[in-house]
Amino acid sequence: MRSLKDYMMLVLKGMGMGAADVVPGVSGGTIAFITGIYEELLSSIKSISPRNLGLLFRPGGMRLFAEAINLRFLLCVVLGVGISFLSLAKLMQHLLAHHPVLIWAFFFGLILASAWYVAKGIPRWGWLSALSCTLGAGLGYIITSTTPAQTPNELWFIFISGAIAIVAMILPGISGSFILLLLGKYHHMMTAIAELQLTTLAVFATGATLGLVAFSHALSWLLSHHRSSTVALLTGFMLGSLNKVWPWKIAQQTLTSTDGTVTPLIEANVLPSTYELHTQLPAQTGWAIALMLLGVVLIAALEQLALSNKQPSQKK
Repeated sequence: MRSLKDYMMLVLKGMGMGAADVVPGVSGGTIAFITGIYEELLSSIKSISPRNLGLLFRPGGMRLFAEAINLRFLLCVVLGVGISFLSLAKLMQHLLAHHPVLIWAFFFGLILASAWYVAKGIPRWGWLSALSCTLGAGLGYIITSTTPAQTPNELWFIFISGAIAIVAMILPGISGSFILLLLGKYHHMMTAIAELQLTTLAVFATGATLGLVAFSHALSWLLSHHRSSTVALLTGFMLGSLNKVWPWKIAQQTLTSTDGTVTPLIEANVLPSTYELHTQLPAQTGWAIALMLLGVVLIAALEQLALSNKQPSQKK
């Protein structure tokens, strides 16, 4: 039975997921993995099925339905994600625009350390796990190297974008925001959030909900029946996504939207010295390394906290 403190922590973890999903390159699924709620989240989403929806039509149906789908857990996480989306969309855009090296360095450290701790959780390393990890890394690299497209703003495409992006948001290492960027809908959706365009948000949320419920069944089954290979694949996704969050980048091709926002389409990862030479901006190497280490330390602290929380329950 969870206490009020536990539910408040779930809201904070949801806020962490939401903050990550706002950034094109960081996955909310990674944060869920880091904070230890990933499999419960998948299981809870998977339980939203026609069978459990039928409980609503029985006596005491709302209570039965809430218990069947772990509703309190889901509401806390969704509340946290929503708070971050509404409050951090503009802040993250500002930070990425004015302090990109430092922000990306912090996320680089977070993801690198996360991949290590996720890999440690693989029950058995064999040739199949190694192959899965390599495949995941390759796919993560290819996806994060793809050039964004220009696409329509009609509601039918917003619906499709929501269904596709939510799959990436729940996968560790694959950024839902970056998928939106590839689909040409990142700035469109950030504007919709900032301006509370309810129709656009409702259509996107509907597509995301249907996509998430469908995908959670497949991923939950894989974790239950092929855990080592699946976790290795997710680890590979995280390692491959490091390509996107390398702090020092040079834009080789950009896209200017109607509101004047300039979005890099193709970027090259470079060394700090090359970054300074081409951009005429300070590489901030010392601060960047410090923030990378801070990200690593933060993940190590979260892992230690998770272990200490498990030990009392094991003694019982």
